[in-house]
Amino acid sequence: MGSRSAVLNILLVLVFIGWLFMWVMLPTETYKYSWTPQLLNKLNSTYFREQGTNLLLLTFPIMLIAVVSCIYLHLYSKPSSDHQSNNDNNKERQYFRSWKRPLLVMEPLGIVNAVELTFAAMFTVLLIWSLANYVYVSYGHLHMHNAGEKVWMAKFRSVFLRLGYIGNICYAFLFFPVTRLSSILPLVGLTSESSIKYHIWLGHISMALAILHSVGFVIYYAVSNQMIEMLEWSSTYVSNVAGEIATLVAIAMWATSLYKIRRKMFDVFFYTHQLYSLYIFFYLLHVGAAYTCMILPGIFLFVIDRYLRFLQSKRRARLISSRLLPCSSVELTFSKNPALTYNPTSILYVNVPSVSKLQWHPYTVVSSSNLESDKLSVVIKCVGSWSQKLEKQLSSSPDRLEISTEGPYGPSSSHFLSRDCLVMISGGSGITPMISIIRELIYKSSQPNTKVPKVILITAFKDTSDLTMLDLLLPISTTPTDISNLDFQIEAYITRENNPQENNLKGHVQTIVFKRNPKDTPISAPLGKSSWLWLGAIISSSFVMFLLLLGLVTRYSIYPVERDGKIYHYSGKIIWDMFLVCVSVFIATSVIFMWQKKKNESEGKQIQNVEMPTNPTNSPAGNLCGTEMELESLPQQSIVQATKVHYGARPDLKRILFDCKASDVGVVVCGPKSMRHEVAKICASGLAQNLHFESISFNW
Repeated sequence: MGSRSAVLNILLVLVFIGWLFMWVMLPTETYKYSWTPQLLNKLNSTYFREQGTNLLLLTFPIMLIAVVSCIYLHLYSKPSSDHQSNNDNNKERQYFRSWKRPLLVMEPLGIVNAVELTFAAMFTVLLIWSLANYVYVSYGHLHMHNAGEKVWMAKFRSVFLRLGYIGNICYAFLFFPVTRLSSILPLVGLTSESSIKYHIWLGHISMALAILHSVGFVIYYAVSNQMIEMLEWSSTYVSNVAGEIATLVAIAMWATSLYKIRRKMFDVFFYTHQLYSLYIFFYLLHVGAAYTCMILPGIFLFVIDRYLRFLQSKRRARLISSRLLPCSSVELTFSKNPALTYNPTSILYVNVPSVSKLQWHPYTVVSSSNLESDKLSVVIKCVGSWSQKLEKQLSSSPDRLEISTEGPYGPSSSHFLSRDCLVMISGGSGITPMISIIRELIYKSSQPNTKVPKVILITAFKDTSDLTMLDLLLPISTTPTDISNLDFQIEAYITRENNPQENNLKGHVQTIVFKRNPKDTPISAPLGKSSWLWLGAIISSSFVMFLLLLGLVTRYSIYPVERDGKIYHYSGKIIWDMFLVCVSVFIATSVIFMWQKKKNESEGKQIQNVEMPTNPTNSPAGNLCGTEMELESLPQQSIVQATKVHYGARPDLKRILFDCKASDVGVVVCGPKSMRHEVAKICASGLAQNLHFESISFNW
């Protein structure tokens, strides 16, 4: 198995390097005047015309990587003994640890490690290299667009035209980070949530280039008395009007996605960002079919993911119960297909039509697919308008709540669970990913011959009521949870109170059990048990279908027109491309999804109703403040005994981390940006080589 894995890895690396090499050569004089004539002669067939070269050199490699990645993940991401796999890969992990250590902690980049900084530098060099070569080649063969045009005007136009070309490079990478069900991101240890920052970086760069490109052409048209060109929709060349519409839409999306606006007016950001489909449509009309093939892989894979999410969201999830905490937090527990597995810190997207039919919000899955095989739980901190409306509905104890879900999406591995010691640092609602980790460790600690790390949970809350978040460490179940084998300690800091405030604990934890509805179904993987294999089947079949349909349309609709010396409308070709991509994706995805849906439904019918306690239960948090009687179970007593509460203080993170003497200490942090940055700087200082940093952020 090791040799086959190595062969697939080498194949993927070689194809990726070859793809990057083509981007490096694309702006050069060698490619334009030496390679292009030969490539056109061999690849510009009657079936693909001018798109043939870019389809082969810039589209096909990434589609091949995506399919091979699906096969790789299907074969080698099977659950196995973490201890054994970590022993096998120990040398490799030791080599790459220094590269993953935080290297740069600063605004606006955030926390950047050596790998990210290296690739960012390489990408910047690629942009500079491309711009320099494009300008050099164009200046050597300067084209005058009008009889009276001056040389400086032609050079000015050439520079700002090439800035648009550079923006196309950004768009080639822009959609990969937001493809949630991606087979490419897991290969480099990323998830869509963890790589959102790359989408943000690329978005800022591409917007800067787009604005420069647009402003430059407005100035050019003004000084050359060609302002009428801004209203042109050419049948033989790019559409200026389409480009202007795309730019205006992009500016609206970009302006509302800025951090302060996004945080204070999330609804404005959310709804404005849904204009991306309109932006893609006009942008592709502007650049044309040949240039679309350069950025097609990212868009193609994103369309597959988006349509899969749409199909999954049409199913109503079976909501079993909700747990209302005094700290204005809600735990929702769903029925789940036992075949669905996921790793700790996974994310589930939730839509409640009675609150908002359009809004989807991501929440951390706090349950363990091993510990709770037929249930999936998420925790919602009720701080925004959407979550407060949801809490109000739940407080009225409804018989049923209609909910749709997408996901869960999460990391392909949980390597930090194999550390000698695991220090988890959280602030406020940042404790929710830690709950999922602790529940997974509870399961692992109950397995024979399985070593689990010592766990230290450092959590900071604003007031006493937030201590009830610790109640979620134990799953809601009629079956007792065994945590006797787990070595853990909890240090809870109440920052805004100097003494316990008994009045803040407003009562017991309230559990609501919902009635079962036959139309609701357990949460299942959209593509069934072998998701990666079926995703590879969708990608390969839809792409082959697209090529076949494109070849037929080009050969029997476009080519006959051009063969007779006529001009096929420039925008017509890209409209065909977009239409055929959508048709291919919809057909291939729908067939496989519906096939898997029948299997999921048959398995879902076998899932019995889950027994849930309906009476209010004593809270460990209450005992921490001395306000409740004897706890009902040993696990709850264990949590109380392992917890130490500090009032009116903040954790001394440097002292806590440096006091960890284990040889391999995983440091997982989730909370406010200032907390994440502080921990990252401590781990990056190099004063303690045994600290290995992991950040979980939802503040994108």
